[in-house]
Amino acid sequence: MEDNNNIIPKDDFNPIPNLDSTEGVEKVKKKKKKKKSQNETVTIPTEPTGGLSNLQLRLISGVIGGTIIVGGIWYNQWTFFALFFGITLLSMIEFYGLIKTDNKKPNVVTGIIIGMSIYTLTFLIQAGVLPSKLYFALPPIICLLFIEELYINKKKPFTNVAFTILGILYVAIPFSLLVVAAFSKSAFMGCHFGAPTYSFQIVLGSLFLLWASDSGAYFSGKAFGRTKLFERVSPKKTWEGTIGGAVLSLTVSYILSLFYTDLPLWKWLIVSLLIVIFGSFGDLVESSFKRSLKLKDSGSLIPGHGGFLDRFDGLLLAAPFIAAFLVLSAC
Repeated sequence: MEDNNNIIPKDDFNPIPNLDSTEGVEKVKKKKKKKKSQNETVTIPTEPTGGLSNLQLRLISGVIGGTIIVGGIWYNQWTFFALFFGITLLSMIEFYGLIKTDNKKPNVVTGIIIGMSIYTLTFLIQAGVLPSKLYFALPPIICLLFIEELYINKKKPFTNVAFTILGILYVAIPFSLLVVAAFSKSAFMGCHFGAPTYSFQIVLGSLFLLWASDSGAYFSGKAFGRTKLFERVSPKKTWEGTIGGAVLSLTVSYILSLFYTDLPLWKWLIVSLLIVIFGSFGDLVESSFKRSLKLKDSGSLIPGHGGFLDRFDGLLLAAPFIAAFLVLSAC
């Protein structure tokens, strides 16, 4: 009669090795050890180096970053240009880095050169330093990307070009249109563009509204969140949070209209709604990108906050709508 105690469980190994041999025993031990290591979860330290908690790190970097952003926008148009030049550059580097983790091969250097050229040219034209006809130099610059691909000799030229252009469309153009919004006050005098006038109020006010929307959504979602907004992409976002963010953003837009008079109240209210709607979509779009790559953050350049795309994802999708509204409503 067979002794059941000597039967070796099938799950431990297959096929069953010869237990009489040292080799068989070693195989069993190695397989069990491997199985155990696969089931272990990686623990991430709750405190970063320096003894600061994640919340403390977020607060410190948030205050420092917020001060630099507000000061750069407020001081003059050239500090605004330099500030968002750096943000655009780092965001593009971060975006192409994400693409490369998915085994795609965008033409990073060329994409960054084209993206930064678009941003710089847009600023210089809007500021009145260069004539607007130089906008027609942009299409030939972009077309050079296709010619370059012929000489690189990569296996998937269509994919390489597509992902390179995606970085330009997703990052460089929205930040360039933020420049258009910053100078859109020049069009408010009857339908005619006067002398280029930089308005820090429009840019800074838009950021205040974005931050108000994000903060209102976070705290409202924590307190009242029940109904999922887009669970497939972002399980934590709720309709209650979005409504709370909209209420706070609209309230801030009213307060802004009392001090920032470059826009009338009704325009501030519409800008607020555009930020709430398309800023939320921007957040969801970036979340879908990260989810497809199985990443929590787009980067780690901002301590406690992730990457630049994590901080400006809402602005990237809202900026084109803000610029279009402000320019078109000027007439």
